[in-house]
Amino acid sequence: MSNKKAALITGGSRGIGRAISLRLAQDGYHVIINYRSNEKEAAATQKMITDDGFSSELCPFDITDRKAVSEAIEAILEKHTLHTLVLCAGIRHDELLIFMSEEQWDSVIDTNLTSFYAVVKPVVRYMIPNRAGRIIIISSTSGQFGLPGQVGYSAAKAGLIGATKALARECAKKNVLVNAIAPGFITTDMTGDIKEKELVKTVPMNRFGKPEEVASVVSFLASDDAGYITGQVIGVNGGVYM
Repeated sequence: MSNKKAALITGGSRGIGRAISLRLAQDGYHVIINYRSNEKEAAATQKMITDDGFSSELCPFDITDRKAVSEAIEAILEKHTLHTLVLCAGIRHDELLIFMSEEQWDSVIDTNLTSFYAVVKPVVRYMIPNRAGRIIIISSTSGQFGLPGQVGYSAAKAGLIGATKALARECAKKNVLVNAIAPGFITTDMTGDIKEKELVKTVPMNRFGKPEEVASVVSFLASDDAGYITGQVIGVNGGVYM
C-alpha cells in the first residue's frame, strides 16, 4: 500500500471536478479521478496532472451503481491511504415540477443524493478506525434557497447539506471531518445552458465564479489548517446567498 495521501474525486474529469483534481494534485495528493463514461475528458485531466509532474490515476464507475461503487472503493482502499473524498459528481435536469417525468426526478435524486450513501459509507468505515480523514461534499446554493425548475436538484442538494451536518456529528470524535461547499453560478459546461447575462445581475459581485475558486476551498478544507472545521457549509457564490 502506498503511504502517500490519496484523494478520490467523484466526477473529477470536468468542470469543478477537474479544477479540484488539479489543485489537490498540486497539494501533493495522489489524485484518483472518478468518471462514469467520458474517458476522453478524464484522460485529459490526468494528463494535465502528470505533465506537471504529479501522480494520478483513473477510476471509472457509475456512482448510482452500488455494486460497482463498492468494488471500486474496495480496490482503492487496498492500494492507497485515502485521506480525502470529494463528492463532486452531479447532474441537472431542469424542468417545472408539473412537467417533470419520473425518470428526470429519479436520475437527479439518485446521482446527486442517493450516491452519497453508496460512496461515503465505505469510505467512512475506513476512515473512522484510522481516526483521520476529510469528506468534502459539493452541494449548491440551489439547495439553500431553491430555484424554479430545479425542484429535484434543489431537493437533492439540500439533502446533501443535511447529510453533511449529521455525518459530521457522527464522525467528529474520530477526527473525520465532514464539510460541504455550496457553489453559486460557476462557469462550466454544466452551466452552459444558463442565461448568464440575465442571471449575473442577481450576483452582488456581478460575475460568475470560476471552478478554481471552488477548488481553492476544497484545498483548504483538506489541509491541516482546517483541522477544527466540521459540519459547515461554505458558500462560493459571489454573495448571491448570504
